[in-house]
Amino acid sequence: MKAIVVRHAEIEDSEALKQIYAQPAVYRDTLQLPHPPLHTWNDRVTAPKPGSRNLVACIDDKVVGQLTLLVEQTPRRSHVATFGMGVDSHYQGRGVATALLREMVDLCDNWLRIDRIELTVFVDNAPALAVYRKFGFEQEGVGKNFALRDGKYIDAYFMARFKPG
Repeated sequence: MKAIVVRHAEIEDSEALKQIYAQPAVYRDTLQLPHPPLHTWNDRVTAPKPGSRNLVACIDDKVVGQLTLLVEQTPRRSHVATFGMGVDSHYQGRGVATALLREMVDLCDNWLRIDRIELTVFVDNAPALAVYRKFGFEQEGVGKNFALRDGKYIDAYFMARFKPG
């Protein structure tokens, strides 16, 4: 298996990120819309929201996955982060999500003073649920009709992971 390198996203990655999130298998299981414009990814990489970290996973210098971590900026929730992630459909099942999550959890636990990481995931996204559980995320609730997908409302799980110890 080829090595997966996780690093911070750079402007040169914008086109690859646009292509990843234009894949039906990717936008179907995220909150992204079809046909993402390049300027959206240019803006996300060059002008990130306060408290955000934008990571990419690469195999042989090719961007194959992305994770955006957002640390809450409200003082009473500054111990909390949320994230969103997508993996190129041609590289799913190869450890890309695991590599991105491993790096994100390390950042949260050891560098950013994050005690709670939150996420939402569609209830029928079994591969994502498996990798989240592997990293200690637990289901806390269900959002009924959470988001529109393919013309139908889909439920999502609210999950969280607490820093060990």
